[in-house]
Parts: sequence; structure tokens; C-alpha cells
Amino acid sequence: MQIIEVTGYAVRSAVITMRRTGKPLEFVIFPMLHVASPTFYSQVRLRLRECDLIVMEGIRGDAVGVSALTLAYRFTARRRRNGLQEQRDDLLLPESVPVINPDVTAAEAIADLKTLPRWMYLLLMIAAPVLGLVFALRGPRAFLDEDLAVDDLPSTLRAEMLADHPLEHAMTGQRDKRLLEALGEIHAARADEPIRVAIVYGAGHVPAIVSGLMDHYGYRAREAEWLTVLVPA
Repeated sequence: MQIIEVTGYAVRSAVITMRRTGKPLEFVIFPMLHVASPTFYSQVRLRLRECDLIVMEGIRGDAVGVSALTLAYRFTARRRRNGLQEQRDDLLLPESVPVINPDVTAAEAIADLKTLPRWMYLLLMIAAPVLGLVFALRGPRAFLDEDLAVDDLPSTLRAEMLADHPLEHAMTGQRDKRLLEALGEIHAARADEPIRVAIVYGAGHVPAIVSGLMDHYGYRAREAEWLTVLVPA
């Protein structure tokens, strides 16, 4: 299943609707990039208005290490000539739809990263700001370069290859587990209700979401809609 499509002309994200036979509940997955065109975020917001519940990614609290990692996309958005925005709740979340956040705290995220070998942890902290500067200077076309793809912009094959890598496990393992537990609770409580549950998480988390809903709860991908994330000038 293709989640993010990268071509020489654009980057697109597949909004995936999953259903289970005999149950009216729908899970609608929005694979996000933390930097994108304003149009992408407005299109996501319009679709979230049609949902009954939003499950939202977002590490809670602050930590120096987490701030260092997010520099990779904050630098890009701050250079106005790039025409991109950083993902923010006020750009995405309609006031009328309830939101839950099963994500980890900043302290928990850093604790997971510190299980990595020390050299790998330090390299990660150094590399994020450097990548941010590269993206800021190159602009949107940096996102079309496979060698510069970041965690939120993987090919499905790359995500599968990295699934057992210590870095991937440290960055997403605990977070994916918390998310799938929350989705399981929603399924147990509301599977017989005709509601749409939006899952708004970075694209790097989506392979685990799709396989978890399929393997544990019997949901299958039934529809997909492509949204344009950005079109380089």
C-alpha cells in the first residue's frame, strides 16, 4: 500500500479509509507531513469536519532533545520564500470535533531515544538541525530527494525495511503501541456506531496503524483519496 507518493512534480498523501465487515465504524487515516503547503492543511481540516472523533499525534510537554529533533522542519517553515507552513493544531483541528491524544510525553520520548547506543543518539541530535538548514535552503524540492527523506516522508518499502531497526523502534515503537491501544479501546466501545474516527499522525506511523487495525481488529483499507502535500515551484 502506497502512503506517500513522491514524483518529480509533487508530493501527495493518501487518506485511507478502513472498515470492518459488519461494523459501521470507520477509521480514516491522514498521513501527515509536519511541513507542507497551506492548501494541504486546509484540505485536511475540511475533511476532519466530517469526522466524529480525532485521534491526534503530539508529544506532550517540552524537552531539549525533542526541540532539537523538530528543528528539521521548523527551519524550513520559517523561510517564507519556501511557501510552506509548519503543522499546527489551529490549522487542522475544527472546534466542533472532539480530540484525544494518546501520544507519549516528551520525557518518555527522550527516554526511549536514550536506549540507543550513545553515538547514535548524539548523531541524531546533531543531524536534525543540519537537515533543517538543508531543507530551508533548498526549499520544497528537498522533499523530492529520496536521499533527504525524513521520517515523515518514507516510501512504504523504506518503512518496512526500517521496522526492526533500533532507531525506528526508539522513535516510534512506544508511540505506535499507545496509539493502537487507544484505537482498540475505541473499537471495543463504539464499533457498532456509524461514526468516522480520524487518525492524524505522521506518515512514518501509518504502516503500523494499517497493519495493527488489520491484524488485531479486522479492519481493511477500502478507500483512498490523494491530497497534494506540496508542488515545488
